[in-house]
Amino acid sequence: MMYESWKHFASVLSNRTRFDIVTLLRREGEMSVSEICHRLGYEQSRISHNLKCLLNCGFVEVEQRGKNRIYRMSEIVSKILDDLEDYMTEYQKKLISCGILKEEDVGQKTLQKVV
Repeated sequence: MMYESWKHFASVLSNRTRFDIVTLLRREGEMSVSEICHRLGYEQSRISHNLKCLLNCGFVEVEQRGKNRIYRMSEIVSKILDDLEDYMTEYQKKLISCGILKEEDVGQKTLQKVV
């Protein structure tokens, strides 16, 4: 069960749209869907779909203000991402140059072409 939780946590951030939303909210704070769309240049349906995932997974919180839903990062997830960012800064070169991960990535791409 713990493996599945870690796998899903990583899956949330491995999606480029969700990663962009999280990065923007961490940097800018609270934002509405239209503000996020404007800043990222993505369609509203794409942003809304990915915000729903982020909300369901506990990455973001939402508050209704008049007609707008305002999104912000979950405080605990924000702290986790701060620590992960420190790790990435220190180990980025090692992560990128890891031959084992490169082999696994090539294997996955080959498998996807076969299927």
